[in-house]
Amino acid sequence: MTPVLHLTLRSIANRRATATLTLVSIALSVGLLLGVERLRTDARESFANTISGTDLIVGARSGPVPLLLYSVFRIGNATNNIRWESFKALAAHPAVAWVVPISLGDSHRGFRVVGTDPGYFVHYHYGSNRALEFASGKPFSGQVDGVYDAVIGAEVAVKLDYKVGSTIVVAHGAGEVSFVEHADKPFSVVGILARTGTPVDRSVHVSLEAIEAIHLGWPGGTATPALSNGLRDARRFDLSPKAVTAALVGLRQRTAVFQVQRFVNQYPDEPLLAILPGATLQELWGVIGLAEQALLAVSALVVVVGLAGLVAVMIAGLGERRRELAILRALGASPGEVFLLLAGESLLLTLTGCAFGLLLLYGATATLGPWLEANWGLASNLAPPSAREVLLLGAVILAGLLASLFPAWRAYRLSVADGMTVRI
Repeated sequence: MTPVLHLTLRSIANRRATATLTLVSIALSVGLLLGVERLRTDARESFANTISGTDLIVGARSGPVPLLLYSVFRIGNATNNIRWESFKALAAHPAVAWVVPISLGDSHRGFRVVGTDPGYFVHYHYGSNRALEFASGKPFSGQVDGVYDAVIGAEVAVKLDYKVGSTIVVAHGAGEVSFVEHADKPFSVVGILARTGTPVDRSVHVSLEAIEAIHLGWPGGTATPALSNGLRDARRFDLSPKAVTAALVGLRQRTAVFQVQRFVNQYPDEPLLAILPGATLQELWGVIGLAEQALLAVSALVVVVGLAGLVAVMIAGLGERRRELAILRALGASPGEVFLLLAGESLLLTLTGCAFGLLLLYGATATLGPWLEANWGLASNLAPPSAREVLLLGAVILAGLLASLFPAWRAYRLSVADGMTVRI
């Protein structure tokens, strides 16, 4: 161990109370910075994986982002529907492996109702191609006998305290408060999905036949009591869908994606739009991702404040250490060695603070990771620091070194006579 390093360690140990507080400040700042960076990365990945395994999303021609918002995030409404004949033509395309219909327009106590078919629970994937799982119950059958069966998301079940067997009433429209309800056709909950951290958690899923059944006796979208029918009467009607809002498409080969997209976009019978969900998700993130940059900037400012506290402590301590530094000079320490002593103290505290900040990050990830994944869909793991995190750590260490230069330079300028002079 070199004399300067030995003196640095002894000097820090002599001021252990102040050094500990400074170390805690830097560790918390670095932990916050790295935590925000990791959350930002995980949030971006989770957002991009809100839907996976789906090659195309098809809807009425509008724009890619609006189509993604109402078909995946259940935000907003479609400008038009897709005729059932067009849906069947898409499903019959030789490059298409499966098609899942999505029908929107109703709600239940602020949660969107999604009309679909049993294939939804097979083909809808999220995250790293994870399939939907049931916490309890089963999917609806899509048969007429079970036309008023419903499958609800985890958040719907928790917030409304629903269980398998609970009865729910669907309302017309997508508002949180509705004055027009399909009270004569109540649904029974047959399944509750496990939490996914996606909009699926906030959705009520029913069959397409159920969507048709609850709107029997609604010519022009307005209820006519004399024509309204319950389950017994609904069986006598043809409940085949007339239209859907959107469709999720899976292909036999990913290489055919642009061929099928062109087929949809140039479909002659009605104006349709096919989008690549991954590309559109990235486009949408570019719009809403400014918040993550602002949060990262705030975290960087916290680190700056922590390092500023380090500098303030060292400068404030110079007045008390004048005699100590003068004695070191008198014993033969050169000005350069005094400079290295002060710079070394700051650098060592910064390095140790970064190490503890990294440990704090891993501790928080191990403790909060399962909760974040269960409630928010953020899949955090104890992975080694990424290249960007290493870069941030390097920037903090460099900033700590630069911050130490001013107090070290002040100490460098102190002379032996100045240190021995008693100031009154």
